Amino acid sequence: MTDRPNVTIGQHSTAGRKERNDDSYGVVVPDPPLLFTKGIAMAIADGMSSSEAAKEASETCVKSFLDDYFCTHESWTAKKSVATVLKAINIWLYKQGETQYLSNRGMVSTFSGLVLKAGLAHIFHAGDSRISLLRNGKIEPLTRDHRVRVSPRQEYLSRAMGIDLDVEIDYRSEPVAEDDILIFTTDGVHDNIEATKLATIVAAAGENLDAAAQAVVEAAYDNGSEDNLTCQLVRVADPGRPDEYSHLKRLTSLPFPPDLSAGEIFEGYRIIGELHASNRTQIYQAVDTETNQRVVIKTPSVNFEDDPAYIEMFTREEWVGRRAKGPNVVRVIEPLRPRRFLYYVTEFVEGDTLRTWIQKHPRPAVGDVCSIIAQIAAGLRAFHRKDMVHQDLKPENIVIEESGSVKIIDFGSSYVAGLEEIGGAEEPPAFAGTIGYTAPEYHLGHKPTNRFDIFSLGVIAYEMLTGKLPYTEGFANARSISRLEPVSANVLAPSMPAWVSGALAKATHKDPTKRYDALSAFVADLTRPNPDLERTAVLPLIERSPLAFWKWLAMLSLVANFALLLVIGSR
Repeated sequence: MTDRPNVTIGQHSTAGRKERNDDSYGVVVPDPPLLFTKGIAMAIADGMSSSEAAKEASETCVKSFLDDYFCTHESWTAKKSVATVLKAINIWLYKQGETQYLSNRGMVSTFSGLVLKAGLAHIFHAGDSRISLLRNGKIEPLTRDHRVRVSPRQEYLSRAMGIDLDVEIDYRSEPVAEDDILIFTTDGVHDNIEATKLATIVAAAGENLDAAAQAVVEAAYDNGSEDNLTCQLVRVADPGRPDEYSHLKRLTSLPFPPDLSAGEIFEGYRIIGELHASNRTQIYQAVDTETNQRVVIKTPSVNFEDDPAYIEMFTREEWVGRRAKGPNVVRVIEPLRPRRFLYYVTEFVEGDTLRTWIQKHPRPAVGDVCSIIAQIAAGLRAFHRKDMVHQDLKPENIVIEESGSVKIIDFGSSYVAGLEEIGGAEEPPAFAGTIGYTAPEYHLGHKPTNRFDIFSLGVIAYEMLTGKLPYTEGFANARSISRLEPVSANVLAPSMPAWVSGALAKATHKDPTKRYDALSAFVADLTRPNPDLERTAVLPLIERSPLAFWKWLAMLSLVANFALLLVIGSR
């Protein structure tokens, strides 16, 4: 088993007893690295025969899906990529049918598509074309027909591409194994041949899948089919689930570089000096000797030379950086020369970290804070648009240039949904974030979402304006979530507008469902008054600071008891 899928294909299609063939079908096996990150795409579609543009509709569904899926971001999941593509295809079909073919029922087609990626079949379906799985001589349908029966002899499609502006696409994922056969058929075939007969025909053809597909079509025709007939067979030679050996071999193919010194020439870069060193990485300022460009080189620590999980995360950091592009994210530079060691290069960003900025500005203006937070949010959107979550946003990972431009400079802990689909040979680090800035649901095992980063951004804004963290030391484990309660920001900074305090409270809420679900909403509420937040920000002391409430209550109780004793004693 290798780290990428492999298939063999057989196909046959005919108009049958009709004058034209409105079916379309196809498979695309891309070259690496897309074969690893995106997998193999395959589809079948059946244009509605009562439509004048039936063939154009089915071809559009299949060709656009097979082309456009591979143009989506590599960091996106198969589900998000295909959903985005199919939504665009459906709108185009609907609009074309609305303007050109309205009198002939528009451009309508069934669609059944599948992406084979890392041992999983991701299935997308609308209509009555069909995908089935042949395993160990038995056929199992992977899709359900979207039909409504109005009489014993009359049925119609209840769902298809191009019928309406919105279309509901069925989705499911199924593990696949070596020698599984994926069977794609239009209704002219599967309505006129029993599953057991189909399985027998495919088994009898052996390795010749084209002959098998033709024999299936001919059997359906002989059984009286009056529709177009299409059968596409895809045998899984390798499902592509990454195995430990191949994964580690890819990650450890380059050795760790040695410690670098000022003046040394390394891989075509002249080292100026060390910017930062920890037990995990070394960061150097350097100059490209060919372009004279100042850059930053990040190298892994030799302390982790035998740690595959660390190597995987270090490699992922460069991969993420090349995709999360934007003016507020440090730019990863692809080396002009072949690399002999494991490292990566970014642009050089001159300025202070946000941590230093906070120390220099203990009482900043709200407007200055909002400007910085808005730029950090813009940087985070570059991650979120591509199904990535930063997971370790903190002042040390943000740099403010002298011009005032803000950049996120570190993304080694990022969660990438598309890569999680692929899987990995190694377990990720037990804790990827930084206590104090990490959302509480992280400790409950929740899947990372954009609300993770919104929480971290809210904590940073809170710290910039108050000098403290809303949950003091932060959440160290699941038990600390119920123990810790936030302190309202306007308790620490009484002059803070109530709506700003309310925005910070919402961004850092312990319950992610009560938190902002969009960065833009948080930034908007920070920069202009929101009447709803002004009302909710003025909370009773027990809600603003439970610890202070109980301390005052205990003190008042003590005073009351002492006074009561004095009264009793005087009598």
